[in-house]
Amino acid sequence: MIEADQIVQWVLAALEDLKAQEVTVLDVRGKTSITDYMVVASGTSDRHVRALANNVVEKLAGHQVKPLGIEGERSRDWVLVDLGDVVVHVMLPETRRFYQLEKLWQVDVEPRRAPAQS
Repeated sequence: MIEADQIVQWVLAALEDLKAQEVTVLDVRGKTSITDYMVVASGTSDRHVRALANNVVEKLAGHQVKPLGIEGERSRDWVLVDLGDVVVHVMLPETRRFYQLEKLWQVDVEPRRAPAQS
């Protein structure tokens, strides 16, 4: 079984190969059961976004890691590559600013407490 940390390193290398911008790794363990890590990166154009996502898929295939799914391949602004323990989001900068995934997943929510009874 390949560790999620190793998959993240391969994803980062694949994104770096094609000059992804503003690459961020979010550790979401304990915040969701969907995945352990999310990698968010920006591309400079819709063609660059698709090329970055395709490079991730190709490079990981070389390590016998196949995506569980790919969403948005026909999209112009966001492609998601689901690698199980690692989910990769490649977006145009304006789409990334709009959805603010980093802000969404970095929020530490404290449990709500019932108001004290008097």
